[in-house]
Amino acid sequence: MRGDGVDLAVCEQGDPSRPTVLLVHGYPDTHAVWDEVAALLAERFHVVRYDVRGAGASSRPFGRKRYTFDYLMSDMRAVLDAAAPDRKVHLVGHDWGSIQGWEAACTMPDRFASFTSISGPSLDHVGHWMRRNLARPTPGSLRRAAGQAARSWYIYFFQTPVLPEALWLGGMTRLFTRALAVGEGVEPRPGHPARTMARDAAAGVGLYRANMVRRLRRPAGRRTDVPTQVIIPTRDLFVSPHLVGGLGERVPNLSLRPIAAGHWVPRSHPGVVARWITEHIAGAGGGPPTAAEARALDRARVRP
Repeated sequence: MRGDGVDLAVCEQGDPSRPTVLLVHGYPDTHAVWDEVAALLAERFHVVRYDVRGAGASSRPFGRKRYTFDYLMSDMRAVLDAAAPDRKVHLVGHDWGSIQGWEAACTMPDRFASFTSISGPSLDHVGHWMRRNLARPTPGSLRRAAGQAARSWYIYFFQTPVLPEALWLGGMTRLFTRALAVGEGVEPRPGHPARTMARDAAAGVGLYRANMVRRLRRPAGRRTDVPTQVIIPTRDLFVSPHLVGGLGERVPNLSLRPIAAGHWVPRSHPGVVARWITEHIAGAGGGPPTAAEARALDRARVRP
């Protein structure tokens, strides 16, 4: 389908008459990172996924300006209009998919019945969080701020011209795949990591260059009333669990779900993620699972 000047590869599963769940992937993934979670959710929901611009089978526009939130939100609206034009959708995002999700939930909340965020905070919320921790420094606040800065080392590196793209295209995908297996316990399987990862990662650097510095330096006053669940992997090497501090002031309908897992929790714990998404949707008015569906989810919960 057509997004804002790009072609978007869209995948749908499940009964279209049921509530729609939109799963948005992060960097440097494609929609296939959700394969296991999507298969479980499709037993109950209409599941929609797409490769975001720059990734997988979607178009890869050149230059950072084509990766701003304005373009990303236009793409998401196009998917929503095509997949569920007349009803609210349950939004789920991981990593950059979650960063996009926050922007969507805060700027077009009328499109969403619920939001589940995984390992991808709002950049505006992070900007305010950093300011709050540095405005009145204490040993604890400085330690938290320094800890997140250390986790975010790659963000600064991605601002460097040419070099990140050269490394990805020069073979860094092999190191990434090995690190995923050793550090996260996530073994490669068909679809993830994607065969297109080198090109996806090189193009996706535009996400960081187009949005990160501007939003962190001058954060907007984002808030949302969309029922929001934040799944917090406590072993995440990139996103500090402390970033949820103060979030309730901007998200009144908020629930937090810590899990002892790493950043790629949709791959390492798909059963738990699917169950929590289902429970959150039920709590937001999506209806409880049937007895058979609840038993299936219980079995899925123990899957690695």
